[in-house]
Amino acid sequence: MTTVKLKFRPSAVAGREGTLYYQIARHRAVSCVKTPYRIYPDEWDSGSGIICNGNVKSRMPFLQLVRDCVGWELRQIRNVALLMERREKESGETVLMSDILAAIRRIKPCQTVFVFMQSRITRLIRMNRIGTANTCSSTLRSFMRFRCNEDLSFESVTAEMMVIYEKYLQSHGLLRNTTSFYMRTMRTVYNLAVEQGLTDDKDVFRNVYTGFDKTDKRAISLKDIKAIRQLDLSFSRSLSFSRDLFLLSFYMRGMPFVDMAYLRKSDLKGGFVVYCRRKTRQRLTIKWELQMQAIIERYAGETSSTPYLLPIIRTEDGMEYRQYQSVLHNVNRSLKRIAVMAGLGIPLTMYVARHTWATVARKMNIPMSVISEGMGHDSEKTTQIYLASIDTSEICRANRRILNSLQ
Repeated sequence: MTTVKLKFRPSAVAGREGTLYYQIARHRAVSCVKTPYRIYPDEWDSGSGIICNGNVKSRMPFLQLVRDCVGWELRQIRNVALLMERREKESGETVLMSDILAAIRRIKPCQTVFVFMQSRITRLIRMNRIGTANTCSSTLRSFMRFRCNEDLSFESVTAEMMVIYEKYLQSHGLLRNTTSFYMRTMRTVYNLAVEQGLTDDKDVFRNVYTGFDKTDKRAISLKDIKAIRQLDLSFSRSLSFSRDLFLLSFYMRGMPFVDMAYLRKSDLKGGFVVYCRRKTRQRLTIKWELQMQAIIERYAGETSSTPYLLPIIRTEDGMEYRQYQSVLHNVNRSLKRIAVMAGLGIPLTMYVARHTWATVARKMNIPMSVISEGMGHDSEKTTQIYLASIDTSEICRANRRILNSLQ
């Protein structure tokens, strides 16, 4: 039988931190496995072999973190020992101490919440999912402020803590949709930790809001779209370009700006644009219409040396995210001027084009399932059962009806 215990080795220098290690005993053979955790002698209870709080109150969060990490690693080590013993019993093959130690060294150390989130951000950046990486980064910064930079294990994440975090966000003036944004991101991270065996699923988000509140009206009418299209903006290249991108987004079923930025010339073939949404990786097909072609042709000279349909991303240098974010910022600023010129009652942004297409489609009695598929929504559970039965031609006919209504 293999026994595993946590042990403490004091420093040879008085007043310095000592080292925690795991003692592995099997058939009278004893080996030690060092840990990266260091504590002071007064923080170790030698009688019971546990980490205690010691005399410095400010170290309590750190000591709790060490307890959590040590507890998780002890469970992993004991599970390894049990599996090795079971293998020995079933196969008759002798398991040596060196076999157990080799298996133990392959165990990944306990990942804390901050470290886990940072590693996820790094992976997202490597996968070129920059927007999602920024979402995770902003959530990590927020959660670190809430925790006063005190890291914790996933075992310490509780439903009560998430309620307190939500109230912390609300106390800083954040509305429900914004607090929900942080909670949904934290829930994604937590679920990944559960999948990787870092903690059991304790349903810690059951008492916080993770939905979507209805926001203020962000759609405009077809009459407003016509007014924008008829404006004389020949005096300003930036205003004309911003209007073209806004109209193109509307023409292409409310295509998000990031997807427009990454549209390649190779995506356009056989009278259709076929591309994958950057956010969901869902594959979408859009029939190429004359209105779309007219806009693309206006900028053909600017895109002649790039693989992209639009002059948004001009160089593939690893900084594509910054390029399209910079263009988006300038476009949205120009659209606000255009809204004033067209006499609109709301600020105009690229998002308004997407919201407007959906609203216009709904008013034209186009089925909700068709609208959802046309916009690439994959998170609306109520529409998923219809998706398989929706023909691309039906979505194209819906978009053609909307564009014809502009004539």
